[in-house]
Amino acid sequence: MSRLRVQNFAVSIDGFGTGAGLTFESPFGHAGHRLHEWYFDTRFWRSKVGDDGGSSGVDDVFAQQIDIGFGAEIMGRGKFGPQAGPWSDLGTDDEWRGWWGPNPPFHTPVFVLTHHARPSIEMEGGTTFHFVDASPEEALELARSAAGELDVRLGGGPSTVRAFLAAGLVDVMHIVQVPILLGRGVRLWDGLEGLESRYAVESVSSPSGVTHMTFTRR
Repeated sequence: MSRLRVQNFAVSIDGFGTGAGLTFESPFGHAGHRLHEWYFDTRFWRSKVGDDGGSSGVDDVFAQQIDIGFGAEIMGRGKFGPQAGPWSDLGTDDEWRGWWGPNPPFHTPVFVLTHHARPSIEMEGGTTFHFVDASPEEALELARSAAGELDVRLGGGPSTVRAFLAAGLVDVMHIVQVPILLGRGVRLWDGLEGLESRYAVESVSSPSGVTHMTFTRR
């Protein structure tokens, strides 16, 4: 059976996986890009956007895993966009197609968790967004069916990752602890006391200042 994996998910040292005040212009709220600067400095990322250079150390090794072995993704509505409520009630109407442009980086089916289902959106490059009102277990069943023999990526945001962890569904999780204090936003770890007892945990420090933590289900 394919695994449910979290890859390259960054949190501040006070546990926030995103900042406060998400808008169309600021997908991570007041955190800006500070949670992901380690990623943007890697050779992997720079090659993706057509730039030269970048780090080739431990950060780059972990960054590369985002593209390896995945056949589907699950994300919360907050990762797809900052809207809440029925899509037709929004100022952007129901034509919003995410922050990623016409060719999103997923290249797989993506299951967006929402209480307000809408028709699927087929994008360039093999990405199709499916909007489902489903429990974590139901969403994982849909994603595994779409992924075939490949793994399912749990993309976030923090509330979505927390819900799947609480349901005991995550097999492997890569968390990047970034040495910043956000003070507000959405925390990852709330309500998950004792989580480490269910996983073997390994950590690797990087010269960039981040710590890579890998949780593998025991």
